[in-house]
Amino acid sequence: MINVKYINNNSDNGIIHGIDTYDHCKTRAITGFLPLVYNRMGIKEFTDMDETLSRLEDTSLDQFWMQHALELARQAEAEGEVPVGAVLVRNNEVIGEGWNRPIASHDPTGHAEINALRDAANRIGNYRLVDSTLYVTLEPCVMCAGAIIHARVKRVVYGATEPKTGAVVSVFDVLTDQRHNHRPEVTGGILAEQCASQLQEFFKSRRSK
Repeated sequence: MINVKYINNNSDNGIIHGIDTYDHCKTRAITGFLPLVYNRMGIKEFTDMDETLSRLEDTSLDQFWMQHALELARQAEAEGEVPVGAVLVRNNEVIGEGWNRPIASHDPTGHAEINALRDAANRIGNYRLVDSTLYVTLEPCVMCAGAIIHARVKRVVYGATEPKTGAVVSVFDVLTDQRHNHRPEVTGGILAEQCASQLQEFFKSRRSK
């Protein structure tokens, strides 16, 4: 069975809470996240947690966490930012979350990936994020790719490609360049259509105003 966990810095001094039962889930920080993801995967409601997690085993974990990143991207959109979201996971634990906030934060480095890396580093008290996987809805840019390498992220999973500034495969291959002393594993195209559609709808809406 998949044991999804969540680190919450704002409760119990950051103690990791395992999701074991429906009642347990209702009282933990992850409560607001799991129903959204499960519903989008065709699960209407929580009836039996064992059955729900069993159904989750038949899906891709990459898709599961990319759905989480998509929800974070919606937060960016709600704030008037380009909808890109990122979540950092280690051993099925969320250790960092981020979404685009360069406008609101007055910070040119405020991309989703950077914010997720900062969040994770603060939570665990270490700038090295070894053995972690970063899920992001859009192919990282050069800046974010460099930060990922410095943080020693083990694996990067992205959704839509970025044909103008993508630094993984589209324009540059920063993450896999043999000259680096650390090269994360890379998986692309996870829920690519959903990720791309989210961005396309955002810009379509902006152009119509």
